[in-house]
Amino acid sequence: MTTAPPRSATVAETCSAAGFIGAHFQSTATRRSLGCARSRRGPLVYVGEVSFAVDPAREWAVCVYCASVPRHPELIELADRVGRAIADRGWTLVSGGGNVSAMGALANGARARGGRTVGVIPKALVHRELADVEADELIVTETMRERKQIMEARADAFIALPGGIGTLEEFFEAWTAGYLGMHDKPVVMLDPFGHYDGLLAWLHGLVDSGYVTKAALDRLVVVDAVDDALAACAPAS
Repeated sequence: MTTAPPRSATVAETCSAAGFIGAHFQSTATRRSLGCARSRRGPLVYVGEVSFAVDPAREWAVCVYCASVPRHPELIELADRVGRAIADRGWTLVSGGGNVSAMGALANGARARGGRTVGVIPKALVHRELADVEADELIVTETMRERKQIMEARADAFIALPGGIGTLEEFFEAWTAGYLGMHDKPVVMLDPFGHYDGLLAWLHGLVDSGYVTKAALDRLVVVDAVDDALAACAPAS
């Protein structure tokens, strides 16, 4: 007897399994969208390729890159404080759309203070990172690259918290684009623990050896206090 090979879950099944309700999928030639659903809080959840257009009338938004694995108490507390601080300023939080580790603490902290949260997560990570169905807007993308593009497009400033290679990949892309003049948004590294001391020493060494310009390093804001990070992200008065 031949057993049929297991099939991959459809986008609809993936979202359904993650807890999205009232799913409705549609396709249009202009947006090439695979569909949308509504989460438990009622926001739109986009599935598939989505528009990168940004509403100029929206609130100021800060994208925060952070870890999705460790549960170190000091990291969770920091993420919670950053989320709350963003909400207290009336800004929107843009994050990776997961509800685990620092990523979850960040979004939950913002919502605890009445802040608006936008999560962007690839469908391959909907289960692994526990898609944040409580977000005011959750965007489920096809790829990691699309995730980063949307996060960058939806943000006015970027903060990197202590994290691993995923956090660093996102951070380096935003920083490099800023240095190359592709955007003029602040890029901030918030590190109260000395987590990135080795990385920063290496980067300064690259400046000394001529591999990185001082202008590139000057484009990055490095702080160890939450208030200083948010001050660096604030809109120009």
